[in-house]
Order: sequence, then structure tokens, then C-alpha cells
Amino acid sequence: MTSLTQYDDAAPHAVRQSLSDHGAIAAALAPHGIVLERWDASTPLAGDASDDDILSAYAGDIDKLKARGGYQSCDVLRLAPDHPQRTDLRAKFLAEHIHDDDEVRFFVEGAGLFYIHAGGMVHALECTAGDLIAVPAGTHHWFDTGERPSFTVIRLFTTPDGWVARFTGDPIAEAIPLYEGIAA
Repeated sequence: MTSLTQYDDAAPHAVRQSLSDHGAIAAALAPHGIVLERWDASTPLAGDASDDDILSAYAGDIDKLKARGGYQSCDVLRLAPDHPQRTDLRAKFLAEHIHDDDEVRFFVEGAGLFYIHAGGMVHALECTAGDLIAVPAGTHHWFDTGERPSFTVIRLFTTPDGWVARFTGDPIAEAIPLYEGIAA
């Protein structure tokens, strides 16, 4: 289930509130330009489904998103709990960063945790299957796959080059609980 935990961005990083109502979560994120919507993610995917199979299964949704946001390309990121590089992939985006492009993700399976640093808070948003999130370019954020990742997301880009992470150097990500500490 999609959830949001909001932390003060100043030490001791106290929890301000926790939400589990999708509409309330979307409303709490909207002032920061974050879009959170519920989409249908009920198409069954085989465990060995290729990226092309996944993109084909959600081609209609992808076309709608491309038309709506001007996105030019997309790809698939699928991580399973036994992925041999899961630890390295998790570490890759655990530090606060920004992109020159929007970060748009449609979760078609599983869950992952976005941390958005905006408005004097860190918004820890657990996205689950059916969630579409769009984080505007230039927004400070990071992402946690969890120790045992299990998700499939379709990622959309205006330009793949614009999605390159630029790390801020702010240590805030080290002060907020990891996925396991929030989802527990």
C-alpha cells in the first residue's frame, strides 16, 4: 500500500505525519510539484518477461504518458530480491541528487521508496504497483530499493542525458531511516 512519512529536514528529523490515503498523499506532495496518480497495473508479467514484453503490455499507458509529458523514450528497470548486483544498485542512488529532467516512474510490480527533500521536510514515499510518480527536474531526492528489492518500473525520459544524477553533497539521506526502518 502506498504510504508517506514526512520528516523534519532539520535534526533530530522528527516525524511530522504519516499518511496512507492515496488522495491525501497526492495532495500533500502537490505543492512541491510532485504528481502521484493511481494507474492500472494489473497486467500479469511472467518472471522471465523481457523489457520489450513489459513495454508491450503497457504500451497504451506509455503512449498516454508520452503525449501528456512530452517524453521521448522509456525503459524498464526490474529488480528481484536475488539480483546479483542488488547491493550496488541500491547504493547508487541513496545519496541526495537532482536531475535536469523529470523523474517519471510507473510501478507495474512491487514497491520502492522515494525520498523527496522539499518544503522543509523529507517526504518518504513508498510507491507500490499502480503508482505513477513524476518528480520535477531539479527536485532534491533519493531512492531506496530496500535490502531485497522487488519491483518493476517503467521509466520515461524527455532525454536520457537529462536524467543523469547530480549529487548535492548534502548528508541528509544518511539521517533519515532506510526503507526497512520506514516500512517496518
